[in-house]
Amino acid sequence: MVQTLAMPVAPSLSIISNGHFSNRLSLPILNTPKPKVQRLSIQCVRVGGVEIPNNKRIEFSLQYIHGVGRSRSRQILTDIKMDNKVTKELSEEELIILRREVSKYMIEGDLKRFNALNIKRLKEIQCYRGIRHIRGLPCRGQRTKNNCRTLKGKKVTVAGKKKK
Repeated sequence: MVQTLAMPVAPSLSIISNGHFSNRLSLPILNTPKPKVQRLSIQCVRVGGVEIPNNKRIEFSLQYIHGVGRSRSRQILTDIKMDNKVTKELSEEELIILRREVSKYMIEGDLKRFNALNIKRLKEIQCYRGIRHIRGLPCRGQRTKNNCRTLKGKKVTVAGKKKK
């Protein structure tokens, strides 16, 4: 027994049985249930470069696209004369028609780029709205004495006069 403790341990597992070294280990295999194979199910449908949810009605799932609100989604459905059913119930033909109709509108990247260019133009010509954008203040006539913290940023306390 003293000899076995002094021997170097091999990188693989060594078991002593009947005074002999063995590199094989046999353990009883438990009958574990095999994992069930799940069928792939489509979670989202891509329309206009955006994945819209499958479990909502088309009118509401179209609103996940930037630039499509409630009135525009209703307008799209009336233009293609489609029922407001759940998105996962759409057939391939209906999806193609829906994608074609949505692509007629300015959405997502084009709309964001259009708005950014308009704001940049206002800043360049130094109009009132452009100056308000530059200063980070509201440009649609809101009062700034009390609110508009999201635009102005965190409140900064300025040391004022002491009252006598």
